[in-house]
Amino acid sequence: MGFIRSAARGLGPLSDIATPEQWVVDWINGGSIGNSSGIHVSPETALMYSPFFAGMRVIAEDLGSLPLFLYERLARGKRRATEHPLYALLHDQPNPMMTSMQLRETLQSHATSWGDGVAALVTHPRTGVIEEIWPLRPDRLCIYTRPTGRAGQVDKWFVYDDQVNGVLARLHATEVLHIAGLGFDGVRGYPVVDLAANAIGLGLATEHYGAKHFSNGSAPGGALSHPGNLSPDARRRMADDWENIHRGIDRAHRVAILEEGVTWQQVGIPNDSAQFLETRKLQVTEMARWLRLPPHKIGDLERATFSNIEQQQLDYITSALGSWLMRWEQAILTQLLLPEERSRYFAEHLVDALLRGDTLSRYQAYAVGRQWGWLSANDIREMENRNPIAGGDTYLVPLNMVPAGGGAPEEDTRTARRHARLLRGRGAAVRRAIADTYAPKIADVDAEVAALEAAEVKALVDQHLEPARAGRSVLGFLAALRALYAEGGPIAAAMSALWLPLFTEFAADVGEEAAAEVGHEDDVDLSVWAAAYVASHVAYRVSSSFGQLRKAAEAADDVDTAVADVLARLDKWQAERPEQTARWESKQLSNAAAREAWKDAGIRELRWVTQGSKDCPYCKKLDGRTVGIEKPFVAKGAEIDGDAEGEKLAAKRNTFHPPLHVGCDCQVVPVAAD
Repeated sequence: MGFIRSAARGLGPLSDIATPEQWVVDWINGGSIGNSSGIHVSPETALMYSPFFAGMRVIAEDLGSLPLFLYERLARGKRRATEHPLYALLHDQPNPMMTSMQLRETLQSHATSWGDGVAALVTHPRTGVIEEIWPLRPDRLCIYTRPTGRAGQVDKWFVYDDQVNGVLARLHATEVLHIAGLGFDGVRGYPVVDLAANAIGLGLATEHYGAKHFSNGSAPGGALSHPGNLSPDARRRMADDWENIHRGIDRAHRVAILEEGVTWQQVGIPNDSAQFLETRKLQVTEMARWLRLPPHKIGDLERATFSNIEQQQLDYITSALGSWLMRWEQAILTQLLLPEERSRYFAEHLVDALLRGDTLSRYQAYAVGRQWGWLSANDIREMENRNPIAGGDTYLVPLNMVPAGGGAPEEDTRTARRHARLLRGRGAAVRRAIADTYAPKIADVDAEVAALEAAEVKALVDQHLEPARAGRSVLGFLAALRALYAEGGPIAAAMSALWLPLFTEFAADVGEEAAAEVGHEDDVDLSVWAAAYVASHVAYRVSSSFGQLRKAAEAADDVDTAVADVLARLDKWQAERPEQTARWESKQLSNAAAREAWKDAGIRELRWVTQGSKDCPYCKKLDGRTVGIEKPFVAKGAEIDGDAEGEKLAAKRNTFHPPLHVGCDCQVVPVAAD
């Protein structure tokens, strides 16, 4: 797994007198964690106690089986953000070996028993996008904090020591997903097994006692009494003979022949006097209390009735399970989403499946929603897991119910709709005009970026490859070049500072026009989206520039040729790249920003319109194509046939909007209901 790479980082001491290994603690305590039963209790042995395992399993499986969606907030309502990289990881498959349910029930079982469920995040080395989520074994994990050097601030670290597989890694809090239960310091959760060690130990001891009791034929222990004095050997032979004849279930109830005045005397308390069954029942209730579960969830139906079990189920969902759902959702929000994404996206479990009533109760609720107009036939069919029907999206209202203050739609509403239809006819032209206005501004900024890159790279050439410098080294130059173009390095920071104001302003102008085009009157804020767009743009440019310069230097036969090729590449950028960037970004950003604005406005479909490139065989194939706003016009890897035989254009990315290729001048337009 990718997170193992972090093992190369410095590691603090894993065990010392102050923080000994767990086996040392267990040994000092006599093999038992804080209990008086004499039975060793640990997170592993606790799983053999059926009430605890049943309770942990209920919470883990219920949480893991609930659908987990990533949503995007809309001006009113929400939608599933299926295009976000986290959506598939949370809902479908977090890593190549596990499903979403397997990961979540595993982490939840860790959090329930150990107090903490921790998973490592594997990210893309260049973009930082989370690509995989892997659970970490809690018995090999140590969580600690240390001061950052700033007043009152600490960092949280996770040391993973897997001696079996030879993995030793130190992970920062930003490299993991941490689900912590109720705790004392806000860092770790209380380990329930440790706290409940007495209750679990008593339960295990009771089971052990019962097993030994029945293995002895359900008879209590006793003593053989002889009237005379026996030698040690005679006593041992008598005891062995008795055990061989009577011990065990298979030998129970055999006839005993007592000779020489030997008598049998019972020793111990019968089970009915020791309240054996009552103790076992009480321990089931005790485990339910520790795990905050209704007793019927772990098989205790003694006090469950048809009249109260539904209310107990609702109480379980809103209290025990609900608190864990909230911990998961807040952990995803604060640990997996970027700070600038948190106001836009959020994770939420769909608990409707656990709240479903019986058929009659559901249909009665549907009838109320249908009659009063907040549910359509297709809304109901979707909740019942049935396919939609034609005409099923109509909402009904009683004839005697009208909006407060009037009956028919207001005149300004009809006027707004007519105005939106007029704008829709000229919207593409207006957005094209906006793009043309920003094109020279984009060229100016890119020229500034190219000049900055040329100055910085030439300084490195002078430093490492200057003819007068002894020990000239292309490798040294490439190392310095890598640092210059590193993520968050000088070039990336300068690019972000130059591009962000211009692209934010460009997106705002396009978004305002696109919203008016469909009659959307609410404000459209694309600033967060523009920041993400700039981050993606900068990451691509940094990677591309570094790759081109490295290739030029490495392909040269000697140092002088490397210098000439690198300088030629810088000159080419300054001469040609600003106009190329302006042509591409003026088309791409205008279409992308319009699409984001239409998503906020509730538009569900887009249509591809070929303009200015009608002779292009590929664009002609897309002209008039309509897709859902979350669907690509051309999927990554798909091929579009050209006019000539064997001529094809392969899509290198999911194409949600133009341009399709260099020189493409197409646009997307909204497909909106009047």
